[in-house]
Amino acid sequence: MARGSSHHVAVVPDRPHRQSGVAVSLFRSLRPEQWSKNLLVFAGLLFARRLFDLPSVLTALAAFTIFCALSGTVYLVNDIADRESDRTHPLKSRRPIASGRVPITLAFGTAVTLAVSALLGAVALGWRFALVAGGYLALNIMYSMVLKHVVILDVLTIAIGFVLRASAGAIAIDVEISHWLFVCTILLALFISLAKRRHELVLLATGAKDHRPILDEYSSYLLDQMITITAGASLIAYVLYTISPENAEKFGSPWMDLTIPFPIYGIFRYLYLVHRRDGGGSPSDLLLSDFPLLACVVSWAAAVVVIIYLRP
Repeated sequence: MARGSSHHVAVVPDRPHRQSGVAVSLFRSLRPEQWSKNLLVFAGLLFARRLFDLPSVLTALAAFTIFCALSGTVYLVNDIADRESDRTHPLKSRRPIASGRVPITLAFGTAVTLAVSALLGAVALGWRFALVAGGYLALNIMYSMVLKHVVILDVLTIAIGFVLRASAGAIAIDVEISHWLFVCTILLALFISLAKRRHELVLLATGAKDHRPILDEYSSYLLDQMITITAGASLIAYVLYTISPENAEKFGSPWMDLTIPFPIYGIFRYLYLVHRRDGGGSPSDLLLSDFPLLACVVSWAAAVVVIIYLRP
């Protein structure tokens, strides 16, 4: 009878596969799905009627790329700082740094490289743009380290970050920064930031303060009051903007008020998703996943282009 023999085959780790897995996880840590927030950089291009001016478009694209790099830097720094608390979160525990798929040293080195590269690129677009870009980076690092633990200042800092994006886009193509741009942007950003806080508070329930201590300073009732105020103020500011005589003269068209229904529907839809669908945790994901909300934003942008650019 033949004697059976067993063969042990050594399993060699697939190093290239592991390295590519780390690379993919590192890229995910930059949160490219959140880069849609940087589209605010193009606001100046749109409202300054430079949308079809090729040099301005290329400059705005460069500014957008720089802010995507800065955003990625901020997300890396934030995830490094929050890795311990993220591990207790039902969703954030899956993040590459919190889960251990991306080493801290690699994440930190990538953050430094991205920051330096982005700031050098910003200098190439002009010292004023570089000043705003550097201010955006410094403000967000301060947020990750300190300001996110200070009630009210936490959401206000996020809102100012949106204003800096919009301002940087106008500075990059050398157009005037409208006071309407500042008012409408900061109010809408505050509305979205407060809705995000409310989502975190409801999602984490009694464990909210253990994950993010600042949530202990808020309540659903308080956040609902703040959300109501900022939602109403955002709509009023936009309505005043559209009927402003100075803007009618600037655009050569009195029809901007025809776009008012879009932000009304958009804000109401967002409130519906926050209160009835438990949305609001990630504004970018919410925008891309909810077709009615996405259609509203795209339709608003199309209407603005038609009114501003196809005037009689």
